[in-house]
Amino acid sequence: MPDFDLVILGAGPAGTAAAMQARTLGLSVALVDKALFPRQKLCGGLVTGRCAAHLSDIFGMQITADLFETRRNFEFYLKDQSLGDLQDVPPLHLTMRWDFDHHLLKQALAAGAADYTGHRIEALDFKANTVALANGETLTYKLLIAADGVQSPTAKALFGKPFSQHTIGFALEIEGPAQAPTEATPIRIDFAAADWGYGWSFPKKHSTTIGLGGLHARNPEMKSHLAAYLAKLGTGEDAKVKGHFLPFGAPKPTPGKGTVLLAGDAAGLVDPITGEGIGHAIHSGALAARAAKTALDQGDASRALPLYTTATKPIRRAIAQARMLRPLIFARPLQPFFARTFAASTTLKRDYMHLLSGDTEYPALLRRTALRLPRAALRYLSAAASGN
Repeated sequence: MPDFDLVILGAGPAGTAAAMQARTLGLSVALVDKALFPRQKLCGGLVTGRCAAHLSDIFGMQITADLFETRRNFEFYLKDQSLGDLQDVPPLHLTMRWDFDHHLLKQALAAGAADYTGHRIEALDFKANTVALANGETLTYKLLIAADGVQSPTAKALFGKPFSQHTIGFALEIEGPAQAPTEATPIRIDFAAADWGYGWSFPKKHSTTIGLGGLHARNPEMKSHLAAYLAKLGTGEDAKVKGHFLPFGAPKPTPGKGTVLLAGDAAGLVDPITGEGIGHAIHSGALAARAAKTALDQGDASRALPLYTTATKPIRRAIAQARMLRPLIFARPLQPFFARTFAASTTLKRDYMHLLSGDTEYPALLRRTALRLPRAALRYLSAAASGN
């Protein structure tokens, strides 16, 4: 029965980052995933500046043309209204998850993680610290890191359900025809393309990734929203549609239980305004491995969860702050005010882009918003009263 310091469930960005960090720290690691890689993954594939910094720190990776396409221009819409564009913003990068995830996996395996991809899990025994695989093999662990996605079977086994139906998001996405993009081709963001959500169009060399997402409970007609969005863009109407649940600003207060740590989407770590998910996944996976190393060095595996909970507190706090701002963008009564303010303010658009790039965080944006909103609200109310 193979015995490991860590068994990691899920070989996406959170799992491979955990494996990479753990191997760097000298821990023995088994990396388990039911899929063989490369595999299909529904995701826009936007790599922010914050995410790029984590890739450099954990994997030693740089942004290279074989995996990434850099974009510096954005255009913004709310429903049918243009909110303007931005040129030459801090760089953001587009990737295809088929290639990106496979690349991270190869690095983690080269670092010494034991490869259990292509193996389904038959049973988890949290008391015995074992993972039984469908091929009959059983792995034992000191700590388990579950990076097994938004519908995490591990979170379901621990808490009865992987997420709350009231707070979960849902996204639909297609790979549409390529548009022969250049670095100057803009990324498009459409606020309110779905109720309490947004749409996106990411032009890449071989396809255009188009999707929309929003709160699941508020969007029973998500397919019709996507059809309308594709018709507006004039592309992709015949493409195959894929859908998945999306953590949408509701991270788990305690990301795990006992000797089990949840990372990435399994812990609900997705920003509900910017959509930042890959960066938080990579960061949280590495933080889980560091907490595991400290706890095992102290001879007490149960210390890992409180250490990890503390380490991930800034991520959860940033997501909570995003939830505070979210009604200003997505609440229907405030949408005319948001549209007018956002369209008129280059500063507000640049604040949004600096959030994506990691150059600013929500506390600074909240302070600037608090200062700006009273004046902007007065202008809006005055214009509304005059009929403009």
